[in-house]
Amino acid sequence: MADTAPHPLGQPLGDAVAGFGTDGIRGHVGTLVTPALALQLGYWAGQVLPPEGPVVIGMDSRRSGPMLTAALTAGLTAAGRSVWQLGLCPTPAVPGEIRRAGAAGGVMVSASHNPPHDNGIKLFGASGAKISAAQQSAIEAGLAGEAPPVGFSGSGTVLQRADLMADYRQSLLDSVEGRRLDGCRIVLDLCHGSATACGEDVFRALGAEVTVLHGEPDGSRINVNCGSTHLEPLRQAVLAQGASMGFGFDGDADRMLAVDGRGRTVDGDQVLYLWGSALLGNGLLPQQRIVATVMSNLGFERAWQAKGGVLERTPVGDQHVHRAMEELGAGLGGEQSGHILSARHGMSGDGLLTALQVATLLHGEGRSLADWLDASFQPYPQRLVNVTVPDRRRRQQWQLCEPLRQAVEQAESAMAGQGRVLVRASGTEPLLRVMVEASEPAAVAHWAERLAGLAAQHLNPA
Repeated sequence: MADTAPHPLGQPLGDAVAGFGTDGIRGHVGTLVTPALALQLGYWAGQVLPPEGPVVIGMDSRRSGPMLTAALTAGLTAAGRSVWQLGLCPTPAVPGEIRRAGAAGGVMVSASHNPPHDNGIKLFGASGAKISAAQQSAIEAGLAGEAPPVGFSGSGTVLQRADLMADYRQSLLDSVEGRRLDGCRIVLDLCHGSATACGEDVFRALGAEVTVLHGEPDGSRINVNCGSTHLEPLRQAVLAQGASMGFGFDGDADRMLAVDGRGRTVDGDQVLYLWGSALLGNGLLPQQRIVATVMSNLGFERAWQAKGGVLERTPVGDQHVHRAMEELGAGLGGEQSGHILSARHGMSGDGLLTALQVATLLHGEGRSLADWLDASFQPYPQRLVNVTVPDRRRRQQWQLCEPLRQAVEQAESAMAGQGRVLVRASGTEPLLRVMVEASEPAAVAHWAERLAGLAAQHLNPA
């Protein structure tokens, strides 16, 4: 480590920055995610972001949010930055305000779909996209005590700007370009999280007849048996209300999964196919291209290709989808998990915006979500098994496990082009994800169980 001046806000964090990446850091509050980390992260972000303009901070409803927001603000103001605090808001409200205000960047305090005891910190640059690799490296160097000496300022300012949520709300209404939802019965599961800030309001403003589940912000219940990761309450409510559709959001409202009027799940692949088909029909999808990840269903890919479209795949993570969309000039992209990006709407994954697009497109055509799903593609049977592997090195280098690697090759050979296997280390949890999909359900069940069993056996030695 290079000799440097003492850090003005305390000792360097050293190994504590191991989990920091382009999508920020996420984990258990008090162990991985601490006020000390937030303080220094704010300070070094203040040094790395462009010198002009405020830094925008938002948060979800977790109880640790105000603490981490205060620590980030202290670090940013110590670096001489002006901070605008939005308070409770969906993640996409932060990049949206960065672009509207010409801000230097922004921070979102949220652990997304993780349980209440976790929290996280996402960093955005001046374009509204996640920070660049170069900015990330510079912040990491500062956190680890490897950056050159930087002066201490402490002259920054703080403004409470919850009023700016009105701009975000209006941007959602503008996104549907005059389409309405009058008389459409919709159920919203707001997950006790960020979607409670304005989710019900925007649907009612468009004339929808709305039933709301988990509609109060509650950091102790965020993502607990509700929202996009637990769709059963939404499914039951849609059926009980005779609703046309229902939408479930995750903790920071950047993802959305839907339920149709017959209780069937509509995932991100189906949303991409629906929205992409509408754009394609109106000549608004450049080169007929959609960007998805390696997790997207093979049935979706083949159906989209049959329509004359092109499906590009990236590694898992919205930052990879975003980068590919920019490089390829694609108009639409996203993840099976319900994180959808639209080039016409700022390229920020926004669950509320996506739900509004789906609902107004269908209602404008006089169709229900069930009608559309009946006419959509048939997904290949797919199974995802999460294997707990605490050792980070073993997770990330699972290919070095010869029995598992050989079994993956056997599975792909046995499915003979009618299926595929994906094994990857989670970027946010101590899990190895084993996904198998194939035209035959029996093959999916057999290989998913076999591969997951081998991973558990050989990557977690006694």
